[in-house]
Amino acid sequence: MIVRLVLTGLLMAVLLYAWQERRRSPIIGMLALVAATTATYLVWFPSHASDLAFLAGVGRGVDLIIYLWVVISLLVLLNLHLKLRVQLELITALAREIAITNAADASNAQPPISNNPHKRTTMPARSRADNGSPNQSAAHSGVIAKASATNG
Repeated sequence: MIVRLVLTGLLMAVLLYAWQERRRSPIIGMLALVAATTATYLVWFPSHASDLAFLAGVGRGVDLIIYLWVVISLLVLLNLHLKLRVQLELITALAREIAITNAADASNAQPPISNNPHKRTTMPARSRADNGSPNQSAAHSGVIAKASATNG
């Protein structure tokens, strides 16, 4: 008896959810309403599930319910997968549109002029090497030359 009450409570929650969902997705809402109502009926009258199973050619009513549950679960997973795929495609299209818009705006915009004397400017890598960057000091290059002369 306790299991029937727990299952009935859970199925009533599904019924409430299905009733609210019917506005956004009428087909899913109606299917959930029918499934939850049928399940509640079969919870309270399990002998009818056995009769339906016999008519369907399944051994027991519980087996029929499990088979139906697996099919419904697979349909729900397929539905979720398709919705997720559509969302990912929309996000990709949105990201492309934003990237194209930003690239077009960046090519049309002039670089900002800074009057700040404390702002540091960076040199390209070739310029640092040509201008005697600390990474290319004479002492450093001499150590490399000595090491290669002794190993060679």
